[in-house]
Amino acid sequence: MIQLLIAEDHSMVRAGIRALLERNKDLKIIGEAANGQEAVEMAAELSPQVLLMDIMMPRLNGIQAAERICQLKLSVHVLLFSMYADAGLVRQALQSGALGYVLKTSVGEELVQAVRAVAQGHMYLSKPISSIMMENAPLMQGSSANPLDTLSPREKEILQLIAEEHTSAEIAGMLFISEKTVEKHRASLLEKLSVHNLAGLVRFAIRSGLVDLNA
Repeated sequence: MIQLLIAEDHSMVRAGIRALLERNKDLKIIGEAANGQEAVEMAAELSPQVLLMDIMMPRLNGIQAAERICQLKLSVHVLLFSMYADAGLVRQALQSGALGYVLKTSVGEELVQAVRAVAQGHMYLSKPISSIMMENAPLMQGSSANPLDTLSPREKEILQLIAEEHTSAEIAGMLFISEKTVEKHRASLLEKLSVHNLAGLVRFAIRSGLVDLNA
């Protein structure tokens, strides 16, 4: 029996995925998370074999959550799913420690296959993703400079929260740090990303897939 945790911020989508997976007797859903931070906390608490997680989520996105899980050395295999077949996102996903990347357009029996493969420690990529990897081999190997790679995990987290329109005071409260520390991180982000204001940070976050305009 494969125990799963589902992380998806849209409740109707989450319910649909759960219904699909529960048709299979070897799959058991042991929890549901509505954001990336919650997914990390529940993964630590419940110890699922597989965490099926949307990339575009509030608080921590799927890639950041996968990085956090890797840092915490939790014994859970992460399978990310997304609407976007983007080379940059795929590279970030694989670098984060995720074992799989499945497109939402190809969910169904393929999603079940992906869960089973990842549960056994095997990598699983949707066919379009495999093609992207072949076409963008230098990018996948990290030879192409990406400003996002210069940011620390904490800076990525704060950048996403800024793009989600949280104030410095709200971010400080959420992360249990001082407002002054948040402002220092904001200044560092402006410098590292070579942008001049808040709008520039938000545009960068959107281009990098940290937030979803369609959410």
